[in-house]
Amino acid sequence: MTRSIQSIQDAQTLAQAIVDTIHEPLLVLDADFVVLAASRSFYDIFQVDPQQTLGCLLYALGDGQWDIPALRLLLETIIPEHTAMDGFEVQHDFPGLGRRTMLLNARNVLYETSSDTTILLAFTDITARRLIEREKEGLLERTEDLLRQKQVLLQEMQHRVANSLQIIASILMLKARAVTSEESRLHLKDAHQRVLSVAQVQSHLHASGGVDQIEVGSYLKKLCSSLAASMVGENQPIAFEVAAGDALIGSDKAVSIGLIVTELMINAIKYAFPRSQADARVTVTFESDDGGWTLTVSDNGVGKIDGALPSKQGGLGTVIVQALVRQLEATMTVDVSAGMSVAIRHPRVSLDEAA
Repeated sequence: MTRSIQSIQDAQTLAQAIVDTIHEPLLVLDADFVVLAASRSFYDIFQVDPQQTLGCLLYALGDGQWDIPALRLLLETIIPEHTAMDGFEVQHDFPGLGRRTMLLNARNVLYETSSDTTILLAFTDITARRLIEREKEGLLERTEDLLRQKQVLLQEMQHRVANSLQIIASILMLKARAVTSEESRLHLKDAHQRVLSVAQVQSHLHASGGVDQIEVGSYLKKLCSSLAASMVGENQPIAFEVAAGDALIGSDKAVSIGLIVTELMINAIKYAFPRSQADARVTVTFESDDGGWTLTVSDNGVGKIDGALPSKQGGLGTVIVQALVRQLEATMTVDVSAGMSVAIRHPRVSLDEAA
């Protein structure tokens, strides 16, 4: 059985030892806010003398440094109503310490055998914490401001790029109408279409908000729909299907993938259906697994014919696709057993390879 404290003196000695052990500054006040006891940390931090503290009114300590309106509010209004208060924040200029931010925790102790009350008042100096928080807030505001500026500059750059591409496309079309050579006209029209395809890729990425990760399915559906609307004629309608799930890819790679899809779709529209075909279809699929991915563009047309992609030595479209595949560090395979199917495969990158 635990031995009870035998006397009031022993209880007071124990209480004072507990007070002195507490790292945070602590005051024990009576109902009239007279100091009954104080911790050693209180004397050390606030640089006051025990002889000028014990038995003195709290508000009179240190030439009135504790006569703080917020502290009066806590002790005279809040504590009588709520018995306890945690985290009551006070800012004040303390002699010898300067401006400090303190969290006050107070308890109103009621006794069963007496009508007397005692108030325990503890202080936590959070000046450094608040300073760090303000610095973080300032840094966050500056970061957000820089991000806003970056977004404005990015949007301005995207608008300039889009306008420049439209101007180039218009010049190419004017030149195509002006030349007398049919071969030159076809080359200029091809260049015009490719400039428009680059503009379409850029506009789709711009619509994604300039984020680092692009949802491939939505991106390719918008791109293919736009290309189909601008290139497919009524004499040979072609159905376009996109299967990409919810895969994500970096915006930098999305540009190259978009351009590859554009070139392969142009190729399919030009060469896959030389004769009217009721079920003409071009399918674009994107599959990702274990960090790798496969892009496939296939059609159910006539298969490989002269001038169609791909070959080791081909036209401009072939050169563009092969260059983009190398840029992506991928490989390309072609199957012409049923229509034409071009698969671009990027293998999974291991941690050793990435390092």
